[in-house]
Amino acid sequence: MPIIEVKNISKSYKVGERQTYVALRDVLSRIVKSPVSLVKNIFSKPSENDMFWALKDVNFTVEKGEVLGVIGRNGAGKSTLLKILSRITPPTEGEILIKGRVGSLLEVGTGFHPELTGRENILLNGSMLGMSKQEINKKFDDIVSFAGIGDFLDTPVKRYSSGMYVRLAFAVAAHLEPDILVIDEVLAVGDIEFQKKCLGKMQEVTNKDGRTVLFVSHNMGAIKQLCTRTILLDGGKVVFAGDTDTAIKEYIKNGSHQGKISDKSFVGSLVSELKFSEVFINGFSNQEINLPPSEELILSVKGYCNEDIPSFRVTFSVFKDDIRLFSLHDTQEAELLPKGNFSSQVTVPAYFLRPGDYTLAIGGYGLSGKWIWGTYLVSFSILEDWSIKNEYHNFGLVNLPHTGKRTII
Repeated sequence: MPIIEVKNISKSYKVGERQTYVALRDVLSRIVKSPVSLVKNIFSKPSENDMFWALKDVNFTVEKGEVLGVIGRNGAGKSTLLKILSRITPPTEGEILIKGRVGSLLEVGTGFHPELTGRENILLNGSMLGMSKQEINKKFDDIVSFAGIGDFLDTPVKRYSSGMYVRLAFAVAAHLEPDILVIDEVLAVGDIEFQKKCLGKMQEVTNKDGRTVLFVSHNMGAIKQLCTRTILLDGGKVVFAGDTDTAIKEYIKNGSHQGKISDKSFVGSLVSELKFSEVFINGFSNQEINLPPSEELILSVKGYCNEDIPSFRVTFSVFKDDIRLFSLHDTQEAELLPKGNFSSQVTVPAYFLRPGDYTLAIGGYGLSGKWIWGTYLVSFSILEDWSIKNEYHNFGLVNLPHTGKRTII
């Protein structure tokens, strides 16, 4: 029997609606001032145009001891789904059957009282999970050791850094033995070593203790390493459910959308003579793509020349946080670019770029003084992959291939 059954779950929000506190005196005042209007608001249904469906007809089951990945682009409905599963917010339609206690780690400090100390919050969270004081005390030292907050155990958590917050929150969620552990992207707050530690703990609680985990992440390496099955959300709907490797491929493929280049994106003395029409990253013409670090980064562009341009090179520049990391040319030496259609391409070796978000700009120049330059045209991300050897996670903006030598004298 499944430990979780999700049946036709939908969640809608009224567009522009603000969730604010309303006092009884405010309600009474409205009744006196405009009773007819109030009655209409109570009994009238908002039109479909006023509603935003964060989730729509979501169905899936989770077996006991399974690690289910949940992936999708920002706004796909992942966090909304986990909040419903954690009983933080109710669904608009459908039902969920859950057998067992649920421990959630959805946002930094979820379930913590800022005025209480780390020690007090551990006891509070254990009580909320229905554990006895004896059960909590049995796990207490392991929680403190895992979180690494021994010196700050009796400090109010409102004074914790975000890293300390998430370390304690994960330690509590993982060690207090809920039957189902629900984890959102919050692990990205921790440093690399702590993230590895968390992934190891999640493997332990599933393999050794047989607990069930729902894991949302943009870290495809972690998803691949942990999850036996994965669902892909898009626009609030499940578009794929099954094998994790296939789900990741679908995510990368469907994460792109067609994007043409506008003349307004470019400046320079060649705008009327040369036009770039479409940019591709690894064969996809898009504004957003996610790539594993094990793939070569293939950057290409299509364009058209109205006339011959002598001694010209197309330039591909990659930026991170407004810092130009490098520029590459489609030819070693400036060459004639003849009138007509053309395409240019450069290839960056696998593992060169570290995990993170990047932008690509296209441009070009010639020895004759002709030039053209574009604004940031395409965004892409290199995904994290913890299966790669440790050297890949060293410090720096790029991972420069190199050789080294040490001599003892």
